[in-house]
Amino acid sequence: MTRRTDSHPDLTRPDAGAPFFSTWRVGTPERQRQAVEAIARTWERRPWPADGLRSYHVYTGHDGETLLHHAQWASEQAYEAFVKTHRQERVDEIDTAVPGIERLGLGRYRHYRSGARAEGPGTVPGCVVIVEVEFEGPDPRRQRAWVDAVFEALASEPEPHPGGISAHFHLSTDGTRVLNYAEWTSAEAHADALAAPGDGIGSATPLWERVQNWPGLKSSTVRRYDHALGLVPG
Repeated sequence: MTRRTDSHPDLTRPDAGAPFFSTWRVGTPERQRQAVEAIARTWERRPWPADGLRSYHVYTGHDGETLLHHAQWASEQAYEAFVKTHRQERVDEIDTAVPGIERLGLGRYRHYRSGARAEGPGTVPGCVVIVEVEFEGPDPRRQRAWVDAVFEALASEPEPHPGGISAHFHLSTDGTRVLNYAEWTSAEAHADALAAPGDGIGSATPLWERVQNWPGLKSSTVRRYDHALGLVPG
């Protein structure tokens, strides 16, 4: 049985050994809504597809055109088995309901490190912020060192901007990217933190400058999302 939930995922659960993230481009806010509804119908009318799938969550991008997908798998092997037996029928049904979805690729990650701010735990996120960083070439040690440097910079903030709840850093299995799944009380709080000079996240301090100018850092993106759909085994 497949059950819908309004709860956000637990990014630190130890039985989710293979967290995956992917993005769809659907084009408009109306098509975002239609795609989320199609995903819900397609999944809820079927049994939960695999014991190894812990949860599946969908988020609508504040850009009005994308969806973020986060699936918590026990292992990559469990996901590959799902692809062979259950994935295509779901894809076909969703594409029939909402033609023209552009799937932008699947990112395979491992959870590395998490931190919580004063607002958590127990605070319901009003916004999810995904920060993706790409490096020039694979280097697992560089991935970990960069995340550790971010935590040093966060710890150095004398007066962190209010609104941050938690940050969950994931390392791509190919060694080239880091993804931070950050929970905020609201999109406005996150925007204020980014805009505040000498305060909040990313202040003009030596430790933040070190993070932002890390050797081999190729690019970084920041995108805001709202949690739109949660599916778990019933």
